[in-house]
Amino acid sequence: MAEKLPENPEFEPLTRTQVLIAMAVTAVILLAVAKLWLQFGAVSLLPVKLIGIDLLKGCAIGLAISGVSAIVYHLWPGYRRSADVYLEVVLKPLFWPDLIWLGLLPGLSEELLFRGVMISALGLNVTALVLSSLSFGILHLGGMQQWPYAVWATAVGLLLGYSVLDTGNLLVPIVAHICTNLISSCIWKWENQAVKRF
Repeated sequence: MAEKLPENPEFEPLTRTQVLIAMAVTAVILLAVAKLWLQFGAVSLLPVKLIGIDLLKGCAIGLAISGVSAIVYHLWPGYRRSADVYLEVVLKPLFWPDLIWLGLLPGLSEELLFRGVMISALGLNVTALVLSSLSFGILHLGGMQQWPYAVWATAVGLLLGYSVLDTGNLLVPIVAHICTNLISSCIWKWENQAVKRF
């Protein structure tokens, strides 16, 4: 059973419209940065190849991230608090069909920038992997109290980045990211609606 969150002055409640607009604007900004980087940098986007086994790898990685996230959520109180605050702000006002957008928009825009362009631009090596993952973690830092969530996002970024370096296919982290967002948001929404019913 989820615990009641304390009032958090760091985050104001948002409306459904505000959350959807924020997601869309963030996705457009990330896509614009990726496009500008591709346009003016000596870099090319890593390929997205529709290969069945890579599609399955992406799904498996998404399931694994969601499973490990659930374990970390229960074992690390700091992560649980920061995840709950973040997810309460983002998910609480959304309707169930909105979760599709929550899966797709960040899954596509963040992967195109952080894995598709940044890792390629920085050299397709361990340094590129670490720097892109740290940048991905910082994107998820909603405030200083949210540092455990940013640490988790950095770890996820490392795994997603490794998956693209290993396969050479941007489809893998895109599918993994979309699956992770969909699974995690559906579970959180379901659990929090169940708590309200009792």
